[in-house]
This record gives sequence, structure tokens and C-alpha cells, in this order.
Amino acid sequence: MSEDAKMSLPNLENGAMGAEGPVTEPEGQEPEGQEPEGPTTRVAADLEAVFDVPVRVSAVLGRARMDIGDLLKLGPGTVLELDRKVGEAIDIYVNNRLVARGEVVLVEEKLGVTMTEIIKPERG
Repeated sequence: MSEDAKMSLPNLENGAMGAEGPVTEPEGQEPEGQEPEGPTTRVAADLEAVFDVPVRVSAVLGRARMDIGDLLKLGPGTVLELDRKVGEAIDIYVNNRLVARGEVVLVEEKLGVTMTEIIKPERG
């Protein structure tokens, strides 16, 4: 996935959803044979059919590669050097697919992640 493959979240207020995302007409033009309508309002209830579908979300702080012998030598208090620097964005995966990058935050004594960038998938 390239570093440049970024996308903003779609605006669901002004268009129908197509296979590639929201379908909108150029500014000031309406689709042929259709009268202008008010904005289509999409709400979370429209997705109710998928609310119970489980997904696996992972936030990857960094990675390290080592031999099994070195892995077995790790113990409490061992510092493991990762491939990321302090303050660098972390990767957020959903079902093993990179979907976003973000930052680690502290929320009520617990670690959390805030998304700072949505990753647009590359189509082949």
C-alpha cells in the first residue's frame, strides 16, 4: 500500500452509494430524467444489518524481527526495539487489512487510538 493512498471519509449527505463510493453529479448538474430532490439523509440505522458482524481490529505500534533463540531469551523488563520512532503514526488494521493510521492516546487511565488518516485501498 503506498504512502500516498489516502482518502477522506465520504459525504453521505449529497449522493447515492455506488460500488466505488458516493455517486455525485458535477456541480449544478442533475442526472438526466430526474428532478432535483432534497439531500438524501443516511443514518447509522441504514447499516443495522451489519451491526452484529464481528471484525478484528488491531493497532500495530511497530514490528521487530528476531531469531527464535533471541525470542526465548526475552524476560520481564526487556526492551524490544521496534521499527517505529516515538510519535510516529501507528497502523490500524481491520481483519488484517490496513485501513487507517493513528496516534496512541490516554483515555481514563487506558490506552486508546485516535485515527488521523484513512487509507484508501488500491484497486487492481
